[in-house]
Amino acid sequence: MSDKVYKIRLKKGDTVMVRAGKYKGKTGKVIATHPTLNKVTVEGINIVKKHMKPTQTRPQGGIVELTKPIHVGKVGILDSVAKKPSRIGYKLDDKGNKTRILKTSGKEVK
Repeated sequence: MSDKVYKIRLKKGDTVMVRAGKYKGKTGKVIATHPTLNKVTVEGINIVKKHMKPTQTRPQGGIVELTKPIHVGKVGILDSVAKKPSRIGYKLDDKGNKTRILKTSGKEVK
């Protein structure tokens, strides 16, 4: 593992669509970003089953469903008008504030 911290343009709460892989076309909200891994955790995407041994904190044990992070390149922010995934760019307004914009339509991200 490297100590590189990636610039992730997605934020917690963004609605994203998966562009590639098993979950292609599915949408969900970003739960967490992982800048050191260059990954994001998306609600309902990349769910795996993990077999857990009984421990003091989890005396039941058993099979648990976990949501694993997905690579940031496989997801794109959802353009609500076009219903397609988009990349994110930045734009400076006249006051010098940086805002996120959609690359597909040029609209501002809310």
